[in-house]
Amino acid sequence: MLKRPIYLDCNATTPLDERVLKTMLPYFTEHFGNPASITHQYGWEAEAAVKKAREILASAINATPEEIVFTSGATEANNLAIKGVAEAYFNKGKHIITIATEHNAVLDPCTYLQNLGFEVTYLPVNTDGIIDLTSLRTAIRPDTILVSVMAANNEIGVLQPLAKIGEICKENSVIFHTDAAQAIGKIPLDVQTMNIDLLSLTAHKIYGPKGVGALYVRRRHPRVKLAPQIHGGGHERGMRSGTLYTPQIVGFGKAVEVAVTEMESEAKRLTTLRQRLWEKLQTVENIFLN
Repeated sequence: MLKRPIYLDCNATTPLDERVLKTMLPYFTEHFGNPASITHQYGWEAEAAVKKAREILASAINATPEEIVFTSGATEANNLAIKGVAEAYFNKGKHIITIATEHNAVLDPCTYLQNLGFEVTYLPVNTDGIIDLTSLRTAIRPDTILVSVMAANNEIGVLQPLAKIGEICKENSVIFHTDAAQAIGKIPLDVQTMNIDLLSLTAHKIYGPKGVGALYVRRRHPRVKLAPQIHGGGHERGMRSGTLYTPQIVGFGKAVEVAVTEMESEAKRLTTLRQRLWEKLQTVENIFLN
């Protein structure tokens, strides 16, 4: 049997941590209830599990559990954030700001809104891939309703200055959204000190299950309104209808718990592996470090 190649595409997805899988398994079989079924034990068990996961996610970003909305992933969370703000605040303005190096899960919703009459400003980045804060200040107008800038780039790993962006947005009363799919559990995130109003998350970048994500939605100072993009049973405080997938949510919570707890040691481990790889690669001709 041929030996499989070493996997080096963890920004695309990660394998499931065995601890995460172990936590999930009982919710496929024994604790299979619907968390919205509040009249019997099976529902109570599922509801309690979802509540615990919600608390873990909230704690990881210094939010409250009530501000966490579960989704099918970061792509849905981004769509809910961007389209949800656009529909809820179009009477205030129809101008959105983002950067040219965003993930398509942000760029495509912006293009969709442009086709509906919204105006989107795509700010360039400097040679290091960082947003120019002066350009951001200049781009903000009285009709600007949203700024969306990712926390960490999935291709080149650039970290954007979230706190400074958040400060500028707060000064101008503009909602600030960040796609933190590549950042959660890898760098500290604090929605309060960074003045983040909307923050998208996913589980499968941190050894969690695929098919589950979340959107942090600020509830106070200011309270952010969103127009739901999926209508039905009014789940997730009316922002995202659909029966919650308890096993995935439980796995998400465990993955975040592990990632946050092991953030420092994991960073050291990966740095060591990266350095070892680079040292070996330098023995090959015409290899350059970007």
